[in-house]
Amino acid sequence: MADASARPANGLRLVMLGPPGSGKGTQAEILAERLGIPAISTGEMLRRAVDSGSALGQRVESIMASGALVDDETMAEVVRERLSRDDASDGYLLDGYPRTLEQADTLAGILEDSSSALDAVIFVDAPEDELVRRALARQRADDTEQVVRHRQEVYREKTAPLIEYYEGLGLLRRVDGDRSIEEVNVGIREALGVSG
Repeated sequence: MADASARPANGLRLVMLGPPGSGKGTQAEILAERLGIPAISTGEMLRRAVDSGSALGQRVESIMASGALVDDETMAEVVRERLSRDDASDGYLLDGYPRTLEQADTLAGILEDSSSALDAVIFVDAPEDELVRRALARQRADDTEQVVRHRQEVYREKTAPLIEYYEGLGLLRRVDGDRSIEEVNVGIREALGVSG
């Protein structure tokens, strides 16, 4: 595994994890900008694939147009293609992928094929009641407490096992997300051992 301290901050290959409402998307954008690496979200990857007009992009567009979720195999192709682009050669921050243990295994294979590895996985955590409060405060039409708590339940079932998985690999960096945006960002940079 690569030693993050042995290379400049903009060479970091990172994954951002956190439950819905933890602010991980906001933190991913801030951190990526400060480190000079692209923040790559699942949505951004899928949009880029479609915009490319490639055979893969056309397949993704067809799946999305039908209202179905993009299957793991297709998503793996999208991730592989996105990480091979020039802007990701000096590091990147993945947000929203992997979401499951199966996807984590797939990502490990993609990285192994390119003779690279993750440097760290940032886990932004906050108490569930606070996450629910934040979601309800946004006042989106579909954000009833029942819906919000269901999202938390799906996260616990599908994505939370990644915490233990990456902890076992020595990659996990836990950050308290129950603070201001700037305080959380400082906490993430401290956990990574980078300044800026």
